[in-house]
Amino acid sequence: MRRSLVFFLVQAPIALAATVLYATAACGAALLDRSGRATREIGGAWSRLLLGLLRVEVTAEGLEKAPPGPAVYAANHASALDILIVFGHLPLDFRIVYKHSLSLVPFLGWAIRLGGHLPIDRSHPFRARRSLDAAARRIRAGTSVVVFPEGTRSPDGSVRRFKRGSFALAIEAGVPVVPVSLVGVKAVVPHGLTRVRPGEVRVAVHSPVPVDGRRAEDAEALAEEVRSIVARGCVPTRAERGSP
Repeated sequence: MRRSLVFFLVQAPIALAATVLYATAACGAALLDRSGRATREIGGAWSRLLLGLLRVEVTAEGLEKAPPGPAVYAANHASALDILIVFGHLPLDFRIVYKHSLSLVPFLGWAIRLGGHLPIDRSHPFRARRSLDAAARRIRAGTSVVVFPEGTRSPDGSVRRFKRGSFALAIEAGVPVVPVSLVGVKAVVPHGLTRVRPGEVRVAVHSPVPVDGRRAEDAEALAEEVRSIVARGCVPTRAERGSP
């Protein structure tokens, strides 16, 4: 009860104000810097601010395993906090794949669209195919992307089945898939953002999984291979479990 009151009376108003300011600055930066890098940096600062406000500390490991060129980074999805975690603590120039309808959300949606993120329109099969083709061209041209292949948030924190779409995209673009484990998220967000518990989250970047020699029909097997790596990385250490 007390956490919810703190969230609604203190944290939520500050977060809302920060988001409006961020989005306004990001939109302005996008108009001046068409590369989207300035908007990406502003998004990282915004994410770290909100995580600090919620008293969530994040550490990252394995960053040296990130390939020098474009890649598809595939992470598990346990809460709405995940996007802040990757934006704030994955120090790479990446974009996200998002539902086209999100572009219509005032401020935040506008910033995402102007920031060069990759929209997918699933309202019609032809539009979806055209969106995926455009995304593959962007990735081949040098844009890395972060995806959450489970599609929806896991209610219990377990790593569920990865959908094949993101992996078909990686195969089509000819870029490696980098598994990313977000560890400990469910412990700090067990019941939604209104009851976030102060705590620590770890981002573990794993070695890239190459797509050389794979075809579109191999996307399902690639998805399971990457899911297994992410799931193994999500097992907490003894210290994270509080074991002696």
